[in-house]
Amino acid sequence: MSPTNPDLYRPSGMDAAGSDSVVITPELAGWTYSGLTVFDLAPDESRTITTGANEMAVLPLNGSCTVEVEGHRFDLDGRDSVFSRVSDFAYVPIDAEFRVTSRSGGEFALPMAEATRRMDPAYGPAEDVTVMVRGAGSTSRQINDFLMAGVGMADKLLAVEVLTPEGNFSSYPPHKHDVFDPEGPEVELEEVYYFLFSKDDGYGFFRQWAADGEFDITMRVRSGDIVLCPKGYHGPSIAVPGYHMYFLNAMAGPGAGGPATSGAILADVLALAYGAGSTWGMLPPATDLVVTDDLGDGRGWLVVIEGLGEAGFPGPVKELALTSTDEGFVSRPIALMALAARLGSLDRPIVIYPILSDA
Repeated sequence: MSPTNPDLYRPSGMDAAGSDSVVITPELAGWTYSGLTVFDLAPDESRTITTGANEMAVLPLNGSCTVEVEGHRFDLDGRDSVFSRVSDFAYVPIDAEFRVTSRSGGEFALPMAEATRRMDPAYGPAEDVTVMVRGAGSTSRQINDFLMAGVGMADKLLAVEVLTPEGNFSSYPPHKHDVFDPEGPEVELEEVYYFLFSKDDGYGFFRQWAADGEFDITMRVRSGDIVLCPKGYHGPSIAVPGYHMYFLNAMAGPGAGGPATSGAILADVLALAYGAGSTWGMLPPATDLVVTDDLGDGRGWLVVIEGLGEAGFPGPVKELALTSTDEGFVSRPIALMALAARLGSLDRPIVIYPILSDA
């Protein structure tokens, strides 16, 4: 029987406190930096929060809110659900007091990290969030890099959303980030996973294990569940058929954000998922193709397929990009992941970004 560590799996409600459905602190997790709070606000309710040694992001999961901090007022449009659209967010630094107010009520996440540098409060517009479809075929999933290293708002906090269509794999190939190894390359990061599913009875599976055998866990995850990743390999995250999966990652470590490593034993899997010669992370595109479509909300999409120019872009695929409104998908971003899955036979890296369009 494989060794397990049940403390790493935190079922929904296990870490609730009052109106907070999730309270994960470094002390509870047994590490130094990363944390996460998820809380509800009733209509016209306000909440005042002091950050102390933690920097935080205010991310609407559903609903909208206003964040007031140090003379700044950030009106967050938010969203109906994590499956409906990318959200705007606010960043709040250490040693600050801020107030969150929601006119219509909603649920909000506070990914956080113990930090040392005091940054400025900031607003992150939804249209500035880098959105990509990573992987191909059954490993395609949507990544919302709203507060990763390149954003430059935070000192140590890294946060990302991942949406996985039903039947697909994410957090794949399995990877780790528990040591500093510039040759890897790899940095040390503590990571929190917070899961949601597109239906109330939705579920998926998640695996993590330590190379030294300390733990090896394959667990069923449902909406509201937390998984802590202090060390070792984690992945895949599997969305079973019929249920789209969302997870929010909050990460931090002693240094700046950087890459993870998938290990030499997974090189063949990495090449299959991302293309020959790939390293972990997004591959730089060789060619950009702009697909200008109204999409009903003023957005277009930048579709990047390495090595294919407009002349070589297959006509039926372009038509899919312009008409991907499959009723079987709960939102257009996930519908576009179906496009990436259909492109899997091209064996080329594919990235899809949202762009503003006047079309």
